[in-house]
Amino acid sequence: MITRLLSLLLLVYALGCAAFVVLLPERGGEERTDAIVVLTGGAGRLERGIDLLERGRAQRMLVSGVDRAVRPTELAARYRTDPKLFDCCIDLGREAVDTRSNALETADWIGRHKFGSVRLVTSDWHMPRARFELGRQTEDLTIVTDAIQSSPSLRMLFLEYNKYILRQAAALVGI
Repeated sequence: MITRLLSLLLLVYALGCAAFVVLLPERGGEERTDAIVVLTGGAGRLERGIDLLERGRAQRMLVSGVDRAVRPTELAARYRTDPKLFDCCIDLGREAVDTRSNALETADWIGRHKFGSVRLVTSDWHMPRARFELGRQTEDLTIVTDAIQSSPSLRMLFLEYNKYILRQAAALVGI
């Protein structure tokens, strides 16, 4: 009986991992949200957020997890963006160091601005866990996911799947 139960658990785990790999989220649509949140750490994320902001898809943007040494003028130059956009409409979050603290930093920012909807921009492999963490920290918030397509290795996908299910398990027990 124990062998069958363990076999069933292993099968569910393997099927879940396969689904995670095959069903990676895709780029979001063009719907407008109150704000955009970009989580640092991957190629194409900030470019996507800036593009959406410049095209009026939101009124304000948070870049969560920015190093304390990085200045807005440096980002404006690197991404060939008018520095005035950073002055008026882009906030740099400097407290987050991981996905969980990204969600805390973002929830605080959303609460201060009283936003009702947000577009979350991160890599496709990172989106499920980032979405889960943000959803846990916010109430009555519409979250539109906007995943940046990437080419993660199978190892990276396997590790991220494990982080995702472990985080969900921890949340179930109140951690």
